[in-house]
Amino acid sequence: MQTLLAQKTITVIRPLYHLNAATSGEFGLQLTTAICAPEVVGVLVDLGEVTFVDSAGLMALISGLKQAKKMGRRFSICSVSAGIRMILELSQLDRVFEIFENVESFEAENSCFS
Repeated sequence: MQTLLAQKTITVIRPLYHLNAATSGEFGLQLTTAICAPEVVGVLVDLGEVTFVDSAGLMALISGLKQAKKMGRRFSICSVSAGIRMILELSQLDRVFEIFENVESFEAENSCFS
């Protein structure tokens, strides 16, 4: 008998600078592509380089989360700056998203995905 081990994959997406009306369309497409990939079990959005998020950027994140849940995939964010964290807290989205300090803390908590 032959045993095959399937490797579970987490895709990390790192948007740059602004998640706003001008960039949310392309960002949303990247999220959809990552979430729908057959070998992916989850998506981690690393916001370390993002300096500004508006309502369109938040909607793209929320849409990604909804799509991931619908498909039974995991959706997390990390490396959230103080300013963006404040926006998430004011909108109470910090209660909706699974938020990690950085990619390394996500990996440490989820070593079974390696």
